Amino acid sequence: MLEQKHMALLEEAERRAIAPTDNIRACFELLALTGAIDRDCAVRLARHRLSEGKFVLLFLLHDKPDGLSPHELAERAGVTRATITGLLDGLERDGFIARRGGLEDRRKIAVALTEVGRQMARELFSEHTQWVASLFEGFTADERKTLHELLQRIWRNLDAGKQQTGQTADARA
Repeated sequence: MLEQKHMALLEEAERRAIAPTDNIRACFELLALTGAIDRDCAVRLARHRLSEGKFVLLFLLHDKPDGLSPHELAERAGVTRATITGLLDGLERDGFIARRGGLEDRRKIAVALTEVGRQMARELFSEHTQWVASLFEGFTADERKTLHELLQRIWRNLDAGKQQTGQTADARA
């Protein structure tokens, strides 16, 4: 289950006895799981000529018949304008979107789904949400709640989590 690089690091940590290796193993198992989920997701989307980034744009546009500007899409998707251009080029090439002049100002570009894009977004939303939900089949509500609480504890131990909560090293001391 663990990647070779993680096995090597774990073995070295065990050899040196410098940290609790059970904690290290748990972290590496979590990394392996998230990597496997990402890979499975990529394979599922690739069947439809989509990446995760393109998939997100389909849904941002799904309920926007007048479309959105590339700037708005970049902001809502949390990507740069350069990234959005590449994603839009691919979606347009595959017939999922069309670029057109804005309704109020023809100098502005609006990006909207084509009929093919709307149909793909509709089908994929159902398929994708069912797949994501299936990852937790057999879990009870209490088990999902416990998992959520455990993941939140890990987040709080991360530097990124501390920044989100405003916790600093001084506050913990």
